[in-house]
Amino acid sequence: MGNYEPCDGPAVGLLSLRVLARLLDYPSAELQAASAEAIAILGAEERLPAPLREQLAQWCRELAGGDLLDLEEAYVELFDRGRATSLLLFEHVHGESRDRGQAMVNLLAEYEAAGFQLDARELPDHLPLFLEYLSTRNHEEIGQWLGDIQHILALLAARLEERNTRYALVPRALLALIGATDAIDEQRSTVSTEQPDNTPQALDAVWEEEAVRFNAETDKDCSLQSAEGRRLAERKYETLPQVIQVMPSAGQ
Repeated sequence: MGNYEPCDGPAVGLLSLRVLARLLDYPSAELQAASAEAIAILGAEERLPAPLREQLAQWCRELAGGDLLDLEEAYVELFDRGRATSLLLFEHVHGESRDRGQAMVNLLAEYEAAGFQLDARELPDHLPLFLEYLSTRNHEEIGQWLGDIQHILALLAARLEERNTRYALVPRALLALIGATDAIDEQRSTVSTEQPDNTPQALDAVWEEEAVRFNAETDKDCSLQSAEGRRLAERKYETLPQVIQVMPSAGQ
């Protein structure tokens, strides 16, 4: 279980989780417009080391000033070309086995029991969505859940750092919230020996496999499981300030 203690009241920690969720999701004009507020929220998160807070702030500024089409292209290239950096949590645990489907059913039941309703056709183990859910829970539950996925976060951080991308800051920050950033170093030897899975040859091999579908009646439904599919479906996010206002606090 993670050591996630309250910091200046519940609002700080919960808002920081929502910001991290937004940063890890598909780039949007709304995120760019909310960069100043994102910087302020993360700057107030004292559980994050000062150098990490500054790196996150610099990244927010870069996102705000970047060309949106370029940001979208880079995101798809990073997260939709191969499984190593997948943002689907259970893909790292179960791969494409049947156990993955049952795990997602169980997680969806957790959401429903907590009154957390999905407003888009999204797999429940999508990490940004999962972080949105955590932002509605109390500190004890947040620490437990982050501790439960610590291994996945460490592996994802190590792989993203290997690719020299700012997106590595999000799993690193999540681990910092529970005092577990050392877990990233433990994964470096594993990552250094991995064969790239985003090459044309590796992607061809994956595409030849039969796709595992979860609650998908059509090919269109399956396409929504990817970042590019979500863009094509024109999923519309609220701006960060609006999300902060409407999301409930822990314990409500």
